[in-house]
Amino acid sequence: MTFSLNTIILEPLSKEKPKNAVILCHGYGGDGKDISILASYWRAHLPKTIFICPDAPEKCAASPTGFQWFDLMDQTPEQILSKSFVAENKLNKLIDEVKSRYSFSADQIAITGFSQGCMISLQTGIKRKDRINSIIGYSGRIISTDHLSKNMNSRPNIILMHGDLDQVVTIESFLEAKEFFAKQNYTIESKIFKNCEHRIPTEGSSLGLQFIKKHFNI
Repeated sequence: MTFSLNTIILEPLSKEKPKNAVILCHGYGGDGKDISILASYWRAHLPKTIFICPDAPEKCAASPTGFQWFDLMDQTPEQILSKSFVAENKLNKLIDEVKSRYSFSADQIAITGFSQGCMISLQTGIKRKDRINSIIGYSGRIISTDHLSKNMNSRPNIILMHGDLDQVVTIESFLEAKEFFAKQNYTIESKIFKNCEHRIPTEGSSLGLQFIKKHFNI
């Protein structure tokens, strides 16, 4: 079986049947190969986990060699939200394929996202009726707090991380997300990285790994 999105798969190092899965969603203009670098680091510490690193479903309007979950160029917030639903459906289909292929429950699946990948991971994971295990979000934001507040169907474990010097997705987006979850009586973990721009620092990859291990009970 192949997946509906072009995907880099990192099989478990233990060579056993995987016990759980982490799906990693890259940022705007990136691809599965980019985000697989993070998966490669985590893989050494999670030998029974399979890592799924898809290319987003669309060619990127601003970077022809990369991919996008949805278009961000010259779009109104309403248009962005509308286009995000298409990407959400594609990511949901991939999650369902992973569940089926490996006979996993939703609780055996975590989603990690960077930037635009974080945005689509939050929207998709929280709206799913079957509660996935965790969402690990880097340098992202909530696409529409109004839409998400009306469509929260489950409460996965969530950690959000952000650099304080991020000029691509500013720290205000992180603070808005924290405020949103507080208003929804939703307890999340969070971390601001000092003197950090739009990237995942070493501390961020380590915190993400610790979060996954904790909630997968590894």
